[in-house]
Amino acid sequence: MEMFLMAICLSMFGLAVAVAAFGAATRPEQPAPEIQPEAVKMPNVDRPRFFAENLVLPSAAQPRVPIEALLLQIDSHVRLEHAAAESFLEYPTAALLHSRTISPLIQ
Repeated sequence: MEMFLMAICLSMFGLAVAVAAFGAATRPEQPAPEIQPEAVKMPNVDRPRFFAENLVLPSAAQPRVPIEALLLQIDSHVRLEHAAAESFLEYPTAALLHSRTISPLIQ
């Protein structure tokens, strides 16, 4: 009898928790009270911004690489990965599966 009463009490407690969670999930969202800003301050245009005077563009500092060179590197990478896949299919081992590639694109 005690075990039956314990099961009923735990079931009622579980039901109460489920009802509370369902009620919290389905409660309509109350809109947040709108806060009126006092005044929008415009930044002073005369003053330099944070680190703006030392601005360095990284693309201008590095020389441009021709697209043909990039395409050759990608082609080489694809060929190396294809060769690695073929060698794994010929003789599959865990060492080959987890070994690093020799491609210069992946560091």
